[in-house]
Amino acid sequence: MRSRHSKTAHHIAICEANYLRLESLLINFLKDRHTFELHLNDQDIQHISFLILERTKHTLMIEAKQSDFSSPLNAFVIRINVFIDAGLAEVASYQSEKPLPFFYKKSSIQSKDEKDQQNRFLTEWLESIFISGIAPKSAIEKIFDD
Repeated sequence: MRSRHSKTAHHIAICEANYLRLESLLINFLKDRHTFELHLNDQDIQHISFLILERTKHTLMIEAKQSDFSSPLNAFVIRINVFIDAGLAEVASYQSEKPLPFFYKKSSIQSKDEKDQQNRFLTEWLESIFISGIAPKSAIEKIFDD
């Protein structure tokens, strides 16, 4: 079993990596809305959007959505807290389900590491966006307009 410090360091490393991915994908958080399309084949298109819901000097609240009209099971919503001064991004809720605070006893329904799982999911999803070579919808439209 890992020590408490090791687990905390691992969590912080994941949040730092998620921050760097989001910062790169959302171009330093300058715009409040970013939309992307992923064309898996001729018929399957996934719509991905990032909306900054709240912006303060040091923090952001981002709502990230993936929509797939051909397969609703691939659709989800994630809310992400971004701490600009600390360089961290952490999942606040997934599908409107928030992880329980540390002082609550975990229910039999919730996993012991639910918060870690949600942050790992964010890591893997952001990584898949980069691997897929998704471009902003405006860039795709510009290509077809030329």
